[in-house]
Amino acid sequence: MGRRVQKSFDELVKENKAEILKDDQAMSKIEERIDQKYEKELAENS
Repeated sequence: MGRRVQKSFDELVKENKAEILKDDQAMSKIEERIDQKYEKELAENS
Protein backbone atom coordinates (compact mmCIF):
# COMPACT_ATOMS: atom_id res chain seq x y z
CA MET A 1 0.00 0.00 0.00
CA GLY A 2 2.65 2.49 1.04
CA ARG A 3 4.61 1.89 -2.14
CA ARG A 4 1.66 2.71 -4.40
CA VAL A 5 1.01 5.94 -2.54
CA GLN A 6 4.67 6.92 -2.92
CA LYS A 7 4.57 6.24 -6.66
CA SER A 8 1.46 8.37 -7.08
CA PHE A 9 3.10 11.14 -5.11
CA ASP A 10 6.20 11.01 -7.32
CA GLU A 11 4.02 11.18 -10.43
CA LEU A 12 2.17 14.18 -9.03
CA VAL A 13 5.45 15.93 -8.30
CA LYS A 14 6.61 15.30 -11.87
CA GLU A 15 3.37 16.69 -13.30
CA ASN A 16 3.52 19.71 -11.03
CA LYS A 17 7.14 20.36 -11.97
CA ALA A 18 6.10 20.58 -15.61
CA GLU A 19 3.32 23.01 -14.69
CA ILE A 20 5.66 25.07 -12.53
CA LEU A 21 8.20 25.24 -15.35
CA LYS A 22 5.50 26.43 -17.75
CA ASP A 23 4.41 29.10 -15.27
CA ASP A 24 8.04 30.07 -14.79
CA GLN A 25 8.56 30.51 -18.52
CA ALA A 26 5.36 32.52 -18.79
CA MET A 27 6.50 34.79 -15.96
CA SER A 28 9.88 35.27 -17.63
CA LYS A 29 8.19 36.27 -20.88
CA ILE A 30 5.92 38.72 -19.08
CA GLU A 31 8.90 40.22 -17.25
CA GLU A 32 10.78 40.55 -20.55
CA ARG A 33 7.84 42.36 -22.12
CA ILE A 34 7.55 44.71 -19.16
CA ASP A 35 11.29 45.42 -19.31
CA GLN A 36 11.14 46.08 -23.06
CA LYS A 37 8.15 48.38 -22.70
CA TYR A 38 9.81 50.23 -19.84
CA GLU A 39 13.08 50.64 -21.73
CA LYS A 40 11.21 51.85 -24.81
CA GLU A 41 9.27 54.45 -22.80
CA LEU A 42 12.46 55.50 -21.07
CA ALA A 43 14.18 55.99 -24.44
CA GLU A 44 11.23 57.99 -25.80
CA ASN A 45 11.05 60.24 -22.75
CA SER A 46 14.73 61.03 -22.48
